[in-house]
Amino acid sequence: MPSKRKLDLPPAEIYKAAKLASNGSRHAHVEEDDDLEAGPAPPPEDDDGDYGPSAPPEDDDGDDEEGRFFGGGITQTEKEVLDFMDSNQQSTAFDAGPETIDGSWLKKTALSFEKKISRNAELRAKFENDPSKFIDSEADLDSAIKSLSILSDHPSLYPLFAQLGSAASLVSLLAHENTDIAIDAVEILSELTDQDVSASEPDWLSLVNACLEADLLGLLTSNFSRLDETNESDREGVYHALSLLENLSSSPTICDKLGSDKPLVQYLLNRISTPQEKETSQNKQYSAEILAILVSSSLPNRTCLVSLNAVDILLQQIAPYRKRDPDKSSSSYTPEFIRNSFECLSSLVSSPEGKKAFIEAEGVELCLIMLKDGGPKITKPSSLRLLDHACAFSPEMATKIVTEGGLKTLFTMFMKNKTSVGQTTEHLIGIFASMLRFLPAESPERIRTLAKFVEKEYEKLEKTVQLRREYAARLGVVDAAIQEENNTLDTKDREEMEDEFFSRRLDAGLFCLQSIDVVLAWLIAEDDGARDKIKELLADRDEDLGVLRKTIQEQIEGVDEGGEDGRETKEMLSTLVRFLV
Repeated sequence: MPSKRKLDLPPAEIYKAAKLASNGSRHAHVEEDDDLEAGPAPPPEDDDGDYGPSAPPEDDDGDDEEGRFFGGGITQTEKEVLDFMDSNQQSTAFDAGPETIDGSWLKKTALSFEKKISRNAELRAKFENDPSKFIDSEADLDSAIKSLSILSDHPSLYPLFAQLGSAASLVSLLAHENTDIAIDAVEILSELTDQDVSASEPDWLSLVNACLEADLLGLLTSNFSRLDETNESDREGVYHALSLLENLSSSPTICDKLGSDKPLVQYLLNRISTPQEKETSQNKQYSAEILAILVSSSLPNRTCLVSLNAVDILLQQIAPYRKRDPDKSSSSYTPEFIRNSFECLSSLVSSPEGKKAFIEAEGVELCLIMLKDGGPKITKPSSLRLLDHACAFSPEMATKIVTEGGLKTLFTMFMKNKTSVGQTTEHLIGIFASMLRFLPAESPERIRTLAKFVEKEYEKLEKTVQLRREYAARLGVVDAAIQEENNTLDTKDREEMEDEFFSRRLDAGLFCLQSIDVVLAWLIAEDDGARDKIKELLADRDEDLGVLRKTIQEQIEGVDEGGEDGRETKEMLSTLVRFLV
């Protein structure tokens, strides 16, 4: 993370102490004497010519500790006075306790902050063409901004900070003519909203909402356009702005606001696709990460990004890695950026608009190229996951995979995959289940898919049944442990532990086992030869179609019928169960 910017401040003024006259008055004092002539007295006639004041008397103790007066120039009384003042100042410095940071302190600080803003604005307007006249006020303003960072240690003061209008004033400085001031304001806002700050949600929201009401997003976006990232301080300013966006996105409601702000989203998309940038910079990676956050759990945000051609832009970012891995020793090797780009795409293709854009931008073809033998290792797992997400609930996507020759690529991976249990297997099974569900009945693409499963003496069916045994064994161990734990709990505790137990079963491979059984059920329903082979393979372990029926029945009971997809899924599963007799 870039170090905090530091603005060089002008040296402090040097203050000189005024001497006190022997009579105690601070004012000049002149005594009148009519017998004296003005001006210095003439030298005596017998003087040998050694003019000037007489030398001070020699005094071994005349020098002070640092030799400031070189043995003279002050009287013994004045020396004692100065020594007393020095000792008194040191004593005061040691006796003063730490300043209390509370509401009263904040009110004083806020008032001082507002005065410095006003003073700087006034001088800038008055001496627009003479920076020397307002540079000191700008340095004072810069110091006042940075002093606000102490609030991050006292987040309980955030509501008062917002109520006093200081939060809005701080945001307004993003429009300051001096980009250094704007960058400092962004950095402080990033510090105050950081997730590491121990602020309660109401306190944090009071500050954030006040900033948003002051047009924080609009000012941030306009600042992006005036910062030149070839300049180090401006580059750090962009980083702090992106950090602020990440902090804001931690709230789901505010995350939706960020994702629906088209100028802001357009900047992020432009930032990750800057053609002049040959190497992937930190800010480019950060922009991709924020995009991934915005679309990870928000359907409106996905719709907004799709409308801005995000699918095509993101595919262009991963396209350079379609045939080979990047050089790991190169500065352009950025696995995090590639991963975030895939994360964005996987979220975007979950919506109907995203699926359509993915097909139109030839995303299926790109993924299949990456999945071929000898393809890049860095993109293969992510492209398979992306294809799995894209294929769900999409007849068009399933058909596209077949027409683009994807069956050979996918089934080759399926048979060559040495790790039976893992994400590669789960995504492949997920794609097969989607294809068998959504490919139109009697279509050439469906017939070709069914033929793949039964070719070469049902070798793929044998692999599928073998996978089922492995996942069932893993799940059986967890189910036995859950049952043993259940025996020690009362009814209330069992209900409280239901979600925890379900999570454990998912980690053991419950979802993949259910997907495998759906694939086997489809093959049983559509091909008599496949039905007989599956029954034969199950019988080797003294099992029958009842084990498949049990798993699918459990799925039916867990389907949420609140939406159309849920109702269609339950209807499909209920139909398959009737074939498992």
